[in-house]
Amino acid sequence: MRPGPGQVLHFSEDPTIKQFVPHVAKTSTQRESYVWAVGPERCPDYWFPRDCPRAMAWKGERTTERDAERIIGVGSGDRVHAIEYAWLKAIMEVRLFAYRLPADPFQPIGDPPHAVVAQVPVLPLGPPEPVTDLIDLHEEAGIQLRVLDNLWPFWNEVTASTLEFSGIRLRNARR
Repeated sequence: MRPGPGQVLHFSEDPTIKQFVPHVAKTSTQRESYVWAVGPERCPDYWFPRDCPRAMAWKGERTTERDAERIIGVGSGDRVHAIEYAWLKAIMEVRLFAYRLPADPFQPIGDPPHAVVAQVPVLPLGPPEPVTDLIDLHEEAGIQLRVLDNLWPFWNEVTASTLEFSGIRLRNARR
């Protein structure tokens, strides 16, 4: 599930959104009101239930072969996502939807950019599309999906490595 040309996506478990209005997200460190979305490269970050903690790592320009082999594995692709066992059932059962939005009002946010934001209300380009099986999406994209007892040892290895990484909803991970 990726956006087409001139589009960005917003993933939600709510299939009834008619208009996206800028707001300050509860989990945001930003004080400004935004409509949040993602481009094609960051869509896989959101192939999860909203509150599911996930640790993600991928090869970047400065990634050493040693770190890639140690954390991702040999011949295992360029990217790995990790979740905890407690979330596996939710990943298999969630009803997730993708809203296609026009890319024009959106600007990248973050350094490096991890999302795009708009500061004006945005209408979807059409009805929300059901997102297919999330495990199949990972497989089709060549992204490893690891299921772990606890995310923190993996997260600590990733953040100390030369891999690019992102962690979402980690506050919901086991301690």
